[in-house]
Amino acid sequence: EEDLSLIGVTGTNGKTTIALMIQHLLGEVCGYMGTNGIISKSFSEKIRNTTPDADRLYRYFRRFVLDGCRYLSMETSSEAFFRNRLDGLSFQVGILSNITEDHLNIHKTIENYVDCKMELLRKVKKNGFSILNTDDTYYDLARENAKGTILTFGKKKDSTMQLIKVEENVDGSDITIAYQGKQFSFHSPYLGEVNAYNLMASLLACIALGASLEELILKVPNLPIIPGRLDPIVKREYTVMLDYAHTLDAFKNILPILNRMKKHRLVVVTGSAGGREKEKRGPMGKYILEHSDHVIFTMDDPREEKVIDIIQDLLQESDRKNYEIIEDRKMAIETALDHAEKGDIILIAGKGVDDYMALGKEYLPYSDVQVIQDYYTAKN
Repeated sequence: EEDLSLIGVTGTNGKTTIALMIQHLLGEVCGYMGTNGIISKSFSEKIRNTTPDADRLYRYFRRFVLDGCRYLSMETSSEAFFRNRLDGLSFQVGILSNITEDHLNIHKTIENYVDCKMELLRKVKKNGFSILNTDDTYYDLARENAKGTILTFGKKKDSTMQLIKVEENVDGSDITIAYQGKQFSFHSPYLGEVNAYNLMASLLACIALGASLEELILKVPNLPIIPGRLDPIVKREYTVMLDYAHTLDAFKNILPILNRMKKHRLVVVTGSAGGREKEKRGPMGKYILEHSDHVIFTMDDPREEKVIDIIQDLLQESDRKNYEIIEDRKMAIETALDHAEKGDIILIAGKGVDDYMALGKEYLPYSDVQVIQDYYTAKN
């Protein structure tokens, strides 16, 4: 671990995006570990947990070092702190993106959940950096817990890096930020304000490790789209997008963007995972129905619940009728594609690039990406 400086990223939304952005901005000296697996210049593999347990963790660290990495950009889930998987570690950089209510199935109370997120900031080295969002509800608490030098991002004037404006266009956003008394404007391939926040957090992490903002900004327009995060995987006369969104907060971040971009209708294919957070379903379903032209409710890791029961929960707070129910997810996606019209945006939400479906006690092989690819292969 001495040979590897750790950059930890936690928060309800944005962990994967920020951790991957940092890896791309720092280049070959930086590895990545998280939802999308372990990635370095010579290897890219899936792993079972976002944050593995200690013995596996150190084996991975050794591989990164042998592959020439000096830095590791890693997602640190609140569950990993809760399960003490990160006890012995200290971080050169700790980033807290934001906190909204999620995963209360594990933590029971929002206080416990928040405390697990704060644990990352408490593990930052004395000579390290804590990077915080000044616009987050828990900013003051985060500041109290943060070790090392505090760098901040957000819209507030006193943020280390201030967001001045974001203008969305078809191929991303034009962003203006202020840093150390100067303004910088540049193009980013990512959509939406939430990704401008993710980008600022990433830029500050790289600056903390000695990179110059001017040089980083030159790299931003060429950053790759993050798989499964508002990922436009089909561009025809309509657009099919894949996103990992499965919380009310995530939908509030992306549906307004897609509504501004659409030329015709916004069609959403979504569900909600079984066995957790039943109380979030009603408000989430209501919001999706109100901000979509048509919704197809389907399965998303139902586990031991009945799919139709989960969907009824999603429908319970709204009397809108702009939806249909197709329990089989493959059929739901195919139906959306069959009926796509010119100028539509079809959002397939919840699974992102996952390669399984949790049914009963089993994890069956399943992939939204594969379903979509197969659909077009069969058509041609």
